[in-house]
Amino acid sequence: MKFIEMKEITFKDFKEFVKKHQKVKIENVELEIGKPKHIPLEKLQPKNFQPETTTVWSFPDRGNWATHYLNSKYRGNWAPQVPRNLILKYTKEGDTVLDQMVGSGTTLIECKLLGRNGIGVDINPNAIMVTLDRLDFNLPIGHKKSKIKTYVGDARNLNLIEDDSIDLIATHPPYAGIISYSNQKVEGDLSSLSVKDFVKEMKKVAEECFRVLKPGKYCAILIGDTRKHRHYIPIAFRVMGVFLEVGFILKEDIIKLQWKMKSTREKWAGKYDFYKIAHEHLFVFRKPEKNEKLNKFKESMKW
Repeated sequence: MKFIEMKEITFKDFKEFVKKHQKVKIENVELEIGKPKHIPLEKLQPKNFQPETTTVWSFPDRGNWATHYLNSKYRGNWAPQVPRNLILKYTKEGDTVLDQMVGSGTTLIECKLLGRNGIGVDINPNAIMVTLDRLDFNLPIGHKKSKIKTYVGDARNLNLIEDDSIDLIATHPPYAGIISYSNQKVEGDLSSLSVKDFVKEMKKVAEECFRVLKPGKYCAILIGDTRKHRHYIPIAFRVMGVFLEVGFILKEDIIKLQWKMKSTREKWAGKYDFYKIAHEHLFVFRKPEKNEKLNKFKESMKW
């Protein structure tokens, strides 16, 4: 299979785009772009933010600081508290963070606010335009500036990213067949695949993650599960398995509780003989150091 190659989309490209387009469509939702954003200084950062300290995370109120409030209609994106925790835990100012399924740009907004360099990739050109719109806000004078680049591209072929060059990967892949993020068919869109094919393609994503990440650094993937014929399909653990197969070591399995689950409410509004799925897994993997001896990890993973 031939994957599309990365193509950089700049702010200049975005400004030209919004001269003709004031909205883009993601799934069946129209999102406004191109409007000026005047964010008060006190709204740029979250109030009373406290880093998470356990392996259960719960954010009943999705963060609305900076431009995150604009993404409330973008289905399936993660709460900004998730990438903020990851970025603060696993990087320092000036490090480079990659989100290769960037969606509406939540991860890159946090990179900009926290002084990290960011790379965002998405297979849907409309998503990149949403991301660039959400990044189009000013920071106070003296704030640590970030270098942020955005690309239309495939997470399975990060051809413009060098080996061992990324300090943190933080991404939220689409669940297999649960939400389709491209209303017109986009070649390579993982959100439209069956579970079996999704897991197969996620192994290619894992291989690219392993290639571009620096040794000793971390890769965080938020992924959920589904049901078929009323029975549980553990997509998350299958995805975890392919990341372990390509050489990653599992650092954390964090349970993130889900809130305001639109598709779950609509699909299972009547009677049902099972529990509604109300959690996702945030797997944090580590790429081993070069020449690191892994016997102790291999031994502990034996059943």
